[in-house]
Amino acid sequence: MDQNKQIEPRALPLSGIKVIDYSHYLAGPHLSRCLGAMGADVIKVERPKRGDAGRAHPYFKDGQSGYFLQQNMGKRGLCLNVKDPRGLELLQKLVTETDVFVEIYRPGALDKLGLGYDDLSKINPGLVYCSVSAFGHTGPDRHKPGFGVIAEAKSGAMAQLGTPDQAPPLLRMPLADMYTGMNGVAAVCAALVGRHSSGRGQHIDLALYDCVVSMHDYAVQKFLLSDGEEIPVPTGHDLPDATVYGVFPANDGYLVIAAQVDEAWKRLALLVGGETLATDERFLDPASRNENRVAALNFVTAWTEAQASVAACIEALDEASVPCAPVQRIDQVVADPQITQRNMIIEQNHPILGTVRLPNLPFHFSESDTTTPRPAPLLGQHNREIATEAGYSDEEIDALIADGIFYAE
Repeated sequence: MDQNKQIEPRALPLSGIKVIDYSHYLAGPHLSRCLGAMGADVIKVERPKRGDAGRAHPYFKDGQSGYFLQQNMGKRGLCLNVKDPRGLELLQKLVTETDVFVEIYRPGALDKLGLGYDDLSKINPGLVYCSVSAFGHTGPDRHKPGFGVIAEAKSGAMAQLGTPDQAPPLLRMPLADMYTGMNGVAAVCAALVGRHSSGRGQHIDLALYDCVVSMHDYAVQKFLLSDGEEIPVPTGHDLPDATVYGVFPANDGYLVIAAQVDEAWKRLALLVGGETLATDERFLDPASRNENRVAALNFVTAWTEAQASVAACIEALDEASVPCAPVQRIDQVVADPQITQRNMIIEQNHPILGTVRLPNLPFHFSESDTTTPRPAPLLGQHNREIATEAGYSDEEIDALIADGIFYAE
């Protein structure tokens, strides 16, 4: 293929798909933000005055939540009181022409408002209705409230983190929420594809707890296949079943080295200990390296600590083709040329903040234009626009505003 050939941009994959985001905080908003980034028209529905609870979550700049800005860019904002029959009627009217409805309430909560799957699927049989909750809509814990950290604690993931005999640390990224959101993107897209043949949508039931448990690539299988004999525990800074694979100290910071496979280990051994270490029978295969893990780690640690810096370690390891990376701070990540080249930090023009920079999503399409989406909406910013599209007259909209059914900051 001619790399210089100009490709005519095509519409984004989900162009023409309409989404109602009736969620808050993180997993649901992240899910719908991803759908919007791929071309869907996403309407963010919020409660009057306070809006999405994420608007009250730091980091703040000039009263605006960066947390909210990041997860709700690309959406249009609708703020109305659905507890008033007129507000509910408007939302249900929007549902008749909606493809996807995303919600993140405890099971049964929206049924009381007439916004559960059974009610909305009667209005629109083709609706793909995605529910996100802590534990799902079945099982003994289905009615329990929960956040990502609850799922991470119950999943067994947290019990493997940190140093033995110390409380496990918190992972300072929302693993459960973000992974559940991405699973929701996959499930929604699959349901939309399935609708082409069936003509019907369906209910997607996603649980934070399920999603984190599904991420286990080793611990659960180790326990099950050992007939319950092996339970992974915290091991500090490396993986004892994959030597050498972990974090190592240098004079001015830390780096990671992934040399658990034979060829990578041989190259690393030649670098840090010469031919003698590369042919040492204690380390010739994965099982031997695991058995002699502490000795292997000591060789590598002695070498990293003897180098002038993390950068010097990385340079030597790269030269030897040993997989490695520095442990970077956020300021280093944002300035990383790889991140810049991949357009992973984007600029937006916000009506209050002016130019803002925020993390991008990792979608790169060869033939679709993925330009920066609109900034997250102000509370109720698009009330009139959305109601007009739904067939409401200016007089009707003015009445909804006057009666407090619509709200805008």
